[in-house]
Amino acid sequence: MVKQLTVFIENRVGTLEEVTKVLSENNINIFSLSLADTSEYGLLRMIVASPEEAKKLLRDAGFSAKVTDVVAVRLENKVGTLAKLFDTISASNVSIEYMYAMATSKVGAIIIKVSDADTTIDVLKKNDFMVLDQESMYELN
Repeated sequence: MVKQLTVFIENRVGTLEEVTKVLSENNINIFSLSLADTSEYGLLRMIVASPEEAKKLLRDAGFSAKVTDVVAVRLENKVGTLAKLFDTISASNVSIEYMYAMATSKVGAIIIKVSDADTTIDVLKKNDFMVLDQESMYELN
């Protein structure tokens, strides 16, 4: 599993700048992110270096932040890979709550929040998917 940092932010000009500035000033790299919003607030989900430290820094800066477990899967760039991934997860009776992608010049990965991470990881490994942990996630670059 991989640790994901979620930051609750107001929908106003400059908020994303404030969050990323806190991380930048503290030398915390962002590897992947997703932003979902409503009319009043947003959920900024990120895979970052040092997620617990990033959470503390952002809380100290006045943001509401938490760290959760997500599943990260390295994917080959070929037709049918996502269909096979989703079929494998679905066959294990696990639901996908949300997901977002990560790509480097070398490889791609998908970050998935599922209803049962342990079952998902076991099933994916048995079906030859490369499930990433915190350390291997940072080595994708």
